[in-house]
Amino acid sequence: MDNGFSVEFLGNPDDQTKRIPSLGEIGLNNFAPYIMNRIMARWNSNLAEDMKARDVTTVKMRALAVLNVSSSLTINELSVFAVTEQSTMSRTLDSLEEQGLVRRVPRADDMRVRDVTITDEGRAVFEDVWPIMYNDMCRMFKDIDDEEYRTFVTTLHKILRNIRRHDI
Repeated sequence: MDNGFSVEFLGNPDDQTKRIPSLGEIGLNNFAPYIMNRIMARWNSNLAEDMKARDVTTVKMRALAVLNVSSSLTINELSVFAVTEQSTMSRTLDSLEEQGLVRRVPRADDMRVRDVTITDEGRAVFEDVWPIMYNDMCRMFKDIDDEEYRTFVTTLHKILRNIRRHDI
């Protein structure tokens, strides 16, 4: 079965007849998860540095970003979209709510479920940090044209579908 890889060291994980290459044979610079981790660690570090002066942590920024484009989400949904543990998101929302940046409202049909929405104040904070996020992204994709970017995002979506545990 063809797995779609053109690189010879990537094989079909279901084929038990082939030898699995060592990480040394693949090399860290060809091991995509390693490269993705390096990129995201640098991205998060840069953003954390930029957000510090605004008293916005990376998790707060992610929550505000997601809520800025979503009308309302549960804590579990927000945790998935903001890529953080539910317990961390819960503590983050406590802080954001104390700052007046989000609102948690019990659902009328199920009081156990709370919908989280961004307030006008939260939207203003996000609008303040958005140019920083956008400029950091543009710097990250410097010298990458529109077609390369679209292809890259398409590939990332395929990878996400392959490893996804949530429907969202």
